[in-house]
Amino acid sequence: MGRLTPPPSLASAGLAGRCPRCGRGPLFQGFLTVRDRCAACGLDLSRHDTGDGPAVFVILILGAVVVGLALWVELRWEPPLWVHAALWTPFTIGAALALLRPLKGLMIALNYRHRMADPNC
Repeated sequence: MGRLTPPPSLASAGLAGRCPRCGRGPLFQGFLTVRDRCAACGLDLSRHDTGDGPAVFVILILGAVVVGLALWVELRWEPPLWVHAALWTPFTIGAALALLRPLKGLMIALNYRHRMADPNC
């Protein structure tokens, strides 16, 4: 008889973009499109909708970080405005793209955990 493996932690599965039930199948098809079913265990992923939650968290987290860093740079070196634009625009876009997928995976994993606790969902 095969050895049973414990389920993955939700944080590691979600942040890695893996199925929250088995931790093996990919969660995404493309950059942010969630698969209908897990290729490894067959979990129906179509019911786990995150809405705008990941984008809101990215905006709040990244906004606080960028404003804090921009304020520090301004107080420390007093660069011209174009330096701020050249520095923070690519940083903000790159960080937003880097954070969006892991946060969406984490929210899907949390949605999976809390929906499994409610038999009516």
